[in-house]
Parts: sequence; structure tokens; C-alpha cells
Amino acid sequence: MPSKKRHPGKLDSLREQGTLNSRANAVKSELFQDNDFFDPRDLLQVKYEMLRLARIDRRPVSQAAAAFGFSRPTFYQARAAFERNGLVGLVPQKRGPHAAHKLTPEVMDFIARCRNQDKSLGVEGLANLISERFGVSIHPRTIERGLSRGKKTDLSSTAVPSPLASGTQDLVGRYEEMRSQVPKGTGGD
Repeated sequence: MPSKKRHPGKLDSLREQGTLNSRANAVKSELFQDNDFFDPRDLLQVKYEMLRLARIDRRPVSQAAAAFGFSRPTFYQARAAFERNGLVGLVPQKRGPHAAHKLTPEVMDFIARCRNQDKSLGVEGLANLISERFGVSIHPRTIERGLSRGKKTDLSSTAVPSPLASGTQDLVGRYEEMRSQVPKGTGGD
């Protein structure tokens, strides 16, 4: 049974960071049952410990995945993400487009030229001209947002690199150091 002594602000923090494990009750690993250091609500920690169980403790993938409430395909996805990006790869990514991918530099240049030629041209008119010229349907509100950003670069490449990406090995090392200080009698799987 998981300890009831959880830090009250941690739940809000996990939710804000997008790392709240909605399936915390599915975590069966003994580590997460009796020790406050291991929090089944922390998706990042749960996924890392799942990978660690298979890699370090040499448990079968099916056993590691089941102990942490995941499927084998989820294990393999997490492992690939971890190998590619370290701990940062285990943080869930937002789905869907992350930027106005239809507003390419070519489209934004076209918008700028059209607006220079006709200052009274509204976003609906621009949407129609873009559709005629490029065969792409862009919502007028998307054009408004693109104009308000003043972007003339490729808006699909606006991903902000995580400050954690460069120091992920250091983070793993620090986590492992803290983990080593956890009292031993809390059993593994």
C-alpha cells in the first residue's frame, strides 16, 4: 500500500508539468508501495524505474512493464525515447501541431507582399488569396496570429529546446545518487 505521506504541492506540480501518472494505481512495483521517495504519481520516475528494472536488474521486458502498469509496446517506446533524449524523452509530449505549420516562410512572404500592395486587405481576403495561390486552406485566425507574431520564418520550427536536454546524463547521475540513499529494506520486484 503506498504511503499516504505525500507532499501536497507535488500533485499540482506534476499536473502542471504534464507528468502526473493517471494510472498510478496500476503501479505494482514494491519500490513504490512502501517508500516516499518512489511516487507512483510521478510518471517520469515510474517510466525511468521501469526501464531501470529491465536494464540494470535484468528483468524481462514483460515483467518490468507489468510491474509499472504499462504494456510492452509502451516500454519499447519509452526505451527508445530515453535512448534518444535521456530523461527528457520520458516527459510526455503534447500531441498535434505545435505551431502554425501551414504558415511557411513562402506563405508569410506572400502575405507581406499582398498587404504591401493593398493595406485594406483583411485576413479573410488573405485566406482566399492563399488558397488560390498555394491550394492550402488557412483559417483567418491563424493568419492573424501569424501576423501578430511578426514571423517570416518557418513557424513549424518554433520548438524551444528543453533546458534539461543538455544535462540529462547529469540528471540521471543525480537521481541515481539520491536513489542510492533510500533505505534498503523496501524491496525491489
